[in-house]
Amino acid sequence: MYYPYFRGKQYELITIRESAPIFAAQNFIPIIEPVKEQLRSLEKTLATICENNAKAIVVINPQLGDHKSSGEEICSLLGNKPKGYKNIAKGILLTEELSAKEAHTLLEANSHTGQLALIHAGFSHAKELSIKIKKQENITTSIFLENHCGKLYRRHFKNHTHKVLIRDGFQKRRNRDHPSVEFFSDLHITFDEEGMNGFGDFLIVGDDYSETGGPAYTIAIHLTFIDDEKDDEMHIHHFKSDRQDTPQDPAGKFSESLKKLIRELRKSSNKIQETSAIIEFRSLHSRGHFPGLGYIKKLSMKHHIETLAKYIEDGGAIPT
Repeated sequence: MYYPYFRGKQYELITIRESAPIFAAQNFIPIIEPVKEQLRSLEKTLATICENNAKAIVVINPQLGDHKSSGEEICSLLGNKPKGYKNIAKGILLTEELSAKEAHTLLEANSHTGQLALIHAGFSHAKELSIKIKKQENITTSIFLENHCGKLYRRHFKNHTHKVLIRDGFQKRRNRDHPSVEFFSDLHITFDEEGMNGFGDFLIVGDDYSETGGPAYTIAIHLTFIDDEKDDEMHIHHFKSDRQDTPQDPAGKFSESLKKLIRELRKSSNKIQETSAIIEFRSLHSRGHFPGLGYIKKLSMKHHIETLAKYIEDGGAIPT
């Protein structure tokens, strides 16, 4: 039902590994677009997915990062362990830059290699593609990145067996420019009204990709929550440090952000789910420890996943 989209950076892959039991229990299926040249961490992550009897989709033609010119190493990794990776489907990313001929070549090359998912991300030949895939039985899922393909495009695939809509709910801006709270998404409620069988997002990272982050003038903790007073919409808190003028003292700035989070948790009106990540944030506060920016992002991603898992477990979404 839920398809979180990850780029294969270190802490994203760690998040997937640590969340594998939840993915298995809730039938959440992470999508991984590998962006780093070294694939050992990805291999470890896929092994963890399979050990937990969870599922995943791995993009074999990434458009970002170290593998954007060739996905041969990714295909080789997946091909070397076909039985060990029985729960791992290949994903073909269909972008605006991909020609119809290139798309058909990818489809034909993977017509007998297990389950295949199509990730529609700006492709310009929807009608031709929809006719082509009718003859290919191993295509199990069509995943639409909402910002790159509208309803007119999606109409060509209305009879596809399993359809997923990915919406980017995270507004990319400088940390200092985030409001304290803002709307994130309602797709976890409305995906069936969009004619979809599942939904997804880019968690609290967003679709915009950068190889490295710039200096952190403002430290922010991004935490999503379900607001039961607003028809179960998902909103997001941005707990920002007070100091925002220099990149100095990230540990002290994290402490400022964390104190704001703890104050929110103590409010009777607080709507933040008490996830394993929140328990760890509480521990970091009590110990006065700064674990690093990547670790903080990992906790926020885990919190997002667990918040949706709890919501669905409690019957808050309609499975189809």
